[in-house]
Amino acid sequence: MKTTTKKLMMMVLGAMTLAALAPVATAQDAESFGEVVENLEHRDGFIPLWVDPADGRILAELSIGEDDELARMIYTASLTSGLGSNPVGLDRGLGSSSEILRFFRVNDQVFAEFENLGYRADGAGPDEAAATRNSFARSIIWSTAIVAEDEGRLLIDLSDFLTRDPVGTADQLSDSGQGSFSIASDRSAAITDSALAFPENVEIDALLTLTSASPGSEVRAVTPAPNSVTLTVHHSFAALPAPGYEPREADDRAGALTRAYYDMATPLTDPVRRSLALRHRLERVDPSAQSGPVVEPIIYYLDRGTPPLIRDALIEGGNWWADAFTAAGYENAFRVELLPEGAHPLDIRYNVIQWVHRQTRGWSYGGSVIDPRTGEIIKGRVILGSQRVRQDRMIFEGLVGTAETGTGTAGDPLELALARIRQLSAHEIGHTIGLAHNFAASISDRASVMDYPAPLVTLDASGEIDTSRAYDVGIGAWDRVAISWLYGEFGEGAVEATALNEILDDAASNGLLYITDRHARGNASAHPLANLWDNGADPTAMLTETMAVRSAALDGFGQQVLAAGQPASALRQVLPPIYLYHRYQVEAAAKSVGGVLFGYAPNRAGLDGLTPVPAADQARSVDALLATLEPEALDIPDTVLSLMMPAPLADYYPAATRELFRSDDYPAFSRADAAAASARITLQALLNPSRLSRLADQHARDGSHMGLPDLFDRVEATLFDAPGDEAARLQPIRHALQTEYVAQLLDILADGPATPASIARQRLETIARNEPSRRRSDPASSHQLWLARAARAGIDRFDAGETPELVDTPIPPGSPIGADTCWHCDSVALLGLGQGG
Repeated sequence: MKTTTKKLMMMVLGAMTLAALAPVATAQDAESFGEVVENLEHRDGFIPLWVDPADGRILAELSIGEDDELARMIYTASLTSGLGSNPVGLDRGLGSSSEILRFFRVNDQVFAEFENLGYRADGAGPDEAAATRNSFARSIIWSTAIVAEDEGRLLIDLSDFLTRDPVGTADQLSDSGQGSFSIASDRSAAITDSALAFPENVEIDALLTLTSASPGSEVRAVTPAPNSVTLTVHHSFAALPAPGYEPREADDRAGALTRAYYDMATPLTDPVRRSLALRHRLERVDPSAQSGPVVEPIIYYLDRGTPPLIRDALIEGGNWWADAFTAAGYENAFRVELLPEGAHPLDIRYNVIQWVHRQTRGWSYGGSVIDPRTGEIIKGRVILGSQRVRQDRMIFEGLVGTAETGTGTAGDPLELALARIRQLSAHEIGHTIGLAHNFAASISDRASVMDYPAPLVTLDASGEIDTSRAYDVGIGAWDRVAISWLYGEFGEGAVEATALNEILDDAASNGLLYITDRHARGNASAHPLANLWDNGADPTAMLTETMAVRSAALDGFGQQVLAAGQPASALRQVLPPIYLYHRYQVEAAAKSVGGVLFGYAPNRAGLDGLTPVPAADQARSVDALLATLEPEALDIPDTVLSLMMPAPLADYYPAATRELFRSDDYPAFSRADAAAASARITLQALLNPSRLSRLADQHARDGSHMGLPDLFDRVEATLFDAPGDEAARLQPIRHALQTEYVAQLLDILADGPATPASIARQRLETIARNEPSRRRSDPASSHQLWLARAARAGIDRFDAGETPELVDTPIPPGSPIGADTCWHCDSVALLGLGQGG
């Protein structure tokens, strides 16, 4: 080693030694408080801010309290600007859950933690409360150095806190298959101009840039430079609400959204898990009055960026809730109006309805910022997707044509779409005032806007499609019950408990049923009266009527369902929702098969338990469902097929084709592929493994119920026993239906409970043995041979431990885009936002 190198190393080591011996700098050694803030902009408020636009810093002034606590507040984050892709779900206005955020000092650092409110000891003494608190983990989410300190106060730099990813955008991108993203700190920063300080809250926006080497297709479709996704995150810091709010214990029958937690201080005779109903604070001027004006009304503000025509419909539909509050004893307690000019829609002081654009139609959401200690709703926030109204208009044009579009008549597709928008506004606001879905409301003359409303379309006496009663107007009987229970004030203790019970008992005696998501969604669900997008008290009868409407619409389908001058290829977009017009009523009718009737009720004398759907009603449902598998019902007239022209370029883009039927005959339209998609809807609903398991058990307990062999015999008779005079044109459709049946049997074999799986295997073995003579070469024999070999291959793959897939027929989406991969997109599961629909 050269001498100069040795000298250099000695100098470095000496410097390191001196540095190690030097005293550590403390906050007192730094600049004084006054020196730090001397040239900064002061914004006084709930948390005083000192803003440094030159360096892009936002400093927060915290007061030093007892036990090193500096501040305690409600914190939530949301997206001021979103991604614009519904399958990903990162929409403008989307928010995180509500947390109690606490800043406290540890030595010369300030820590920020989210309090663990899932486990408490309400009303306990300090020792018992401490034992509970120390039994469960804390979540310290951030720390920073103290910038300056004065007597009773200190400064911290919030910049790093504001450029975190509090909404979970990177995880959401990954979970939706869009790649691995990480925060680009050099392109993420607090927006100093956005820092707003008010007496009870502070609002700040920050740019958050996420980068990925391999972004997914959804990101590529909506981002100018897909490797770099920049969103704007809004942070809200709000003072804890003033005392006076009284939490309300939830009741399973009431239809309220809830906040659950474990109370370790409950008596041994009571459940340790408690649930609080979510609701706004609402007080009468005269608390002793049964009805009267309120101290402060609940006001919702509509996004100023909403188009005028839509704006009027949203305000009208939202204001329906005023009737429910009046019925509950609160005068002038609720209204919807336009957001004041210049107000930030994510400011926690405003309940807002935001009009959100996406590349495709998508879910709308209603959620709330709450006080997680009590369930008090601090801010309601609604996200409405702008593309759904266009889909509704298109569906009505597919049903009745475009002749009356824009005329304002009862048959005007535009007016019908606006009627749906009014319903949607009321529905999503309903979530933000504390109400859950009620998917059994349609059986009681559309008793709630908290159901998913299918348009009530019928045939008149002359067989023409009638849309005059498509959507109801105003809130329903269940909505009044739910608001009266949730917001009504009746006294204290036993007096209130008795009054609240009477509200729900009266509702039940009047035939109002409440069944929510868990027992209504999906083909495995079993309640025959709890369905999405259905109509009527008898789902089976309505399926038959819906099939008649569908038939009339297909018979009349032609150029008149598309506006003049539009590309003729757009008719391919109009056809799927008309051809599959029966899809939701199929799912509703199928729930009678192996179905059980029940309600949510307290344990008391005369309790009604689970009751199987009567055997005769189940058999009637099977008849109606099998009618949807008849090849004649699934054929498409030649006049319609001739109109199914392809687009010149749009066919290359997933966003343009995801709502179309796949066609193996492209560029021609495939009747067989459309029929396969429709058959898959019916077979997945009717032959769902959980449904089959329930049906088998019902038959074992009561022989009057249909057994699985009988059900499979009836399905196979419909699909395989072609009449001798069946037209040759129906043969491709029948073959497609048979293929879907074998595919469903393989799915049951792979994933079903033991009894359904065993009978599925037996049926597959029979089909596999049914090989025709190889000398026959007609299409029917060729298909029979292929199907037999496919069944055998599927069995062999299953026996080898592999997944026995046959076909994967795509079904054009019915519910908004993204439903197939994430039904929870419209539930509380999505980033803590709330319910949706």
